[in-house]
Amino acid sequence: MTSVLSRAAVHPADSGDNAVDDFGEFVRAALPGLLRYGYALTGNPHDGADLVQAVLEKIGARWSTVVRSTGDPLAYARRAMSNTHISWWRRRRKESLVADLPEVAGPSVPDSFDNEPLWQALRALPQRQRAVIVLRYYEGLSEAEIAETLRISTGTVKSQASKAMASLRTRLGATAEGRH
Repeated sequence: MTSVLSRAAVHPADSGDNAVDDFGEFVRAALPGLLRYGYALTGNPHDGADLVQAVLEKIGARWSTVVRSTGDPLAYARRAMSNTHISWWRRRRKESLVADLPEVAGPSVPDSFDNEPLWQALRALPQRQRAVIVLRYYEGLSEAEIAETLRISTGTVKSQASKAMASLRTRLGATAEGRH
């Protein structure tokens, strides 16, 4: 996958048709990883897919500019996902008061990961720590690549990873002790 993504970044398209082809190739190669990252950011596969779609729509509309100006469209996409997720979260956290109580919703189908201790602990992490852990252990990026993607220093990546791992150990240790 890296060779396809690197090639798209190194050889930006000059004509409109080639730009569309390159974007399609980029999406085919990057989509599984972007969906995993979206799921980890949002804690929900449906919201994660919506996040990926929204970001890819924005990137696709200006693909040749993204490739030309960033040099690494995958890092750009991840950063855009992180920023978009934060914007969505800020918009959703505002209260909206209503006169009537909403109707009671019917039973929902539980997510298969809802009761998974690791996913619960991961969802409880602060946004930046969660992003660092996902990029490091799910996407296999180096500290330098994570720093570039999130536009933070390598030292911040290390400290956020350390804090996140300590928090995960504590949460998962408490879960394991509760089972015995």
